[in-house]
Amino acid sequence: MENKQYTLQKDTVMDGKYTVLFFIKKGQNAETYRVKGTDGKVYFLKLFNVAKLHLSAFDRNGNLLEIEILKKTAHENIVSYKDDGEVIVGNKKFLYLVLKFIVGETLAEQLTREPVSTVFDIRHILSGVLSGLQYLHSLPEPVIHNEITPQNIMIDLSTDTPQAKIIDFGYARSFLQSLKMFNRQGLNLNYVASECITAGLFSPQSDLFSVGVVMYQMLFGIAPWNVSVSEYEAQISGENIAAEKLLKQREKPLMFPDIAERIADFDDSILKIITKALQTDTERRFRSAQEFLEILNSDSEDSGQQWIAGQERNNGRGQGQNEEHGRERNNKPGQADNDKYGSVLNNEKKGKGGFAAIAGMQALKNMLQTDVIDLIRNPEEYRQHGLGLPNGMLLYGPPGCGKTFFAERFAEETGYNFRKIIASDLASIYVHGTQEKIGKIFDEARKNAPAILYFDELDAMTPDRENAQHSYGSEVNEFLSQLDNIGDSGVFVIGSTNKPQLIDKAILRAGRLEKHFYIPPPDFEARRAMFEIYLKHRPIDFGIDYEKLAAMTEYYVSGDIKLIVDEASRKVIREKTKRITMETLEIIIISQRPTISLEILQQYDGIKNSMEGKKEERRRVGFNR
Repeated sequence: MENKQYTLQKDTVMDGKYTVLFFIKKGQNAETYRVKGTDGKVYFLKLFNVAKLHLSAFDRNGNLLEIEILKKTAHENIVSYKDDGEVIVGNKKFLYLVLKFIVGETLAEQLTREPVSTVFDIRHILSGVLSGLQYLHSLPEPVIHNEITPQNIMIDLSTDTPQAKIIDFGYARSFLQSLKMFNRQGLNLNYVASECITAGLFSPQSDLFSVGVVMYQMLFGIAPWNVSVSEYEAQISGENIAAEKLLKQREKPLMFPDIAERIADFDDSILKIITKALQTDTERRFRSAQEFLEILNSDSEDSGQQWIAGQERNNGRGQGQNEEHGRERNNKPGQADNDKYGSVLNNEKKGKGGFAAIAGMQALKNMLQTDVIDLIRNPEEYRQHGLGLPNGMLLYGPPGCGKTFFAERFAEETGYNFRKIIASDLASIYVHGTQEKIGKIFDEARKNAPAILYFDELDAMTPDRENAQHSYGSEVNEFLSQLDNIGDSGVFVIGSTNKPQLIDKAILRAGRLEKHFYIPPPDFEARRAMFEIYLKHRPIDFGIDYEKLAAMTEYYVSGDIKLIVDEASRKVIREKTKRITMETLEIIIISQRPTISLEILQQYDGIKNSMEGKKEERRRVGFNR
């Protein structure tokens, strides 16, 4: 049955250029979709119903302002324009805007998951926002964003250094536009300057006020003012009741909770900056983004920290993304279990995006690229030779070496939807219940194609039938049946295991999980990046030598490196020395041995040689010892 909640269905081709992958969200004035272009890349598409747009959304020539503004902007701290156009759908006129994909999360999501722990982080993020605003405010025809909120600030992880990007220009207006052309319906008034509420006087200074509100929220975890209006109040007092409540709150002095113990590099200067940014009197507020930037960063060098390139997110991140960008849910019509699918960015660990998120391991990335990804991206070449698409691959190696992380980055690289399955997902108390679950998982994957099914600890799901203590024949047979030609359905299967020798041999034969890749402990470049990642949010001293740390930790896995950094933090807290030093880290490394012994690694070398014996052409991948 067709879903009436949104306009475009899956596989709809927009303007002959963009194929709809799935619906993301319906906002105040637009619907947002994830689409794939004819170039094979993934983008975000905003669809505007022209009949529903407010007059203030258009310029004097009848062009949609959001599109026109983004077409003319090019700045590293602002979302990037790709394309736009006009289409007719169901006898209705729509405009569409295509934006480049941003790998990351909104600031709102970051704050929900992990409170800010240093003033340095606040400075870094808001410096990017202010740089973007300085650019907008300095254009020949200055642009006011009008909706700077944590939901509209993306933390982009696709570059060497994570950057803040301003998104969602639905309320953006030219500074030269008539005051009558400002529509604040749907805006979160908590971030709107008082002069905008009382007189509609939006200006560069009103954007800076919004930055001040965001700054306060980052530091204290709450907004400086927050009003809510019940439905009853709105009915009897009109729509202005929220604005009236908010303006009354702003007449009172700002409250600053005590956070000195939680924020490592806290000092009172940050409170003075917030106070100036949140002045209701525009004469006492920052006059320009440049002035705000200079004061914000006037003593940032004293922190001794650097914003570390690359960022692997910790477990437990399943939040959705804003209407335009990031980890959106894959909402597909007519599928009861569609909430299990979506961008790989919905899953536990997050990175910069694709293989760019993986430091080091270049030989392995090259092999995956040439042996698998290039084939998936060029199916016609396969079909010309009468070959089906590849069905799947196995990632194997010692525990803690990042097999799941590789699988997720692989999914990002291909642009496929992603679902992770663990053994307990298949457990059933009923006869043949596990078989039914296996069949259902594969059926759902076909409906959500292109999709990747990732089976973690595959040896527990498909043990060797000849040696297993219990009978797994029917389950393994069902798995084998589903694997046959699954690639032709747009589904790619990835299995991971620490014990490849325990998997039923039929699973690993040609036409099934025929590609086998060894995931070794992180190499030098990866270890160096991990230290940078794990030290990023902590108070550190000058002189941290990341290359020396990487050299000292050969054979250490990600969990080992995180433990080293955690122990260094505990030592600093116990000894009240305030900052982690290079000496502290070296002491901890000497006392903490890797969890995977050299003997175990040698055993894996034997397993790897045995696995590669089936593929004579496979060259050695790993690290030198």
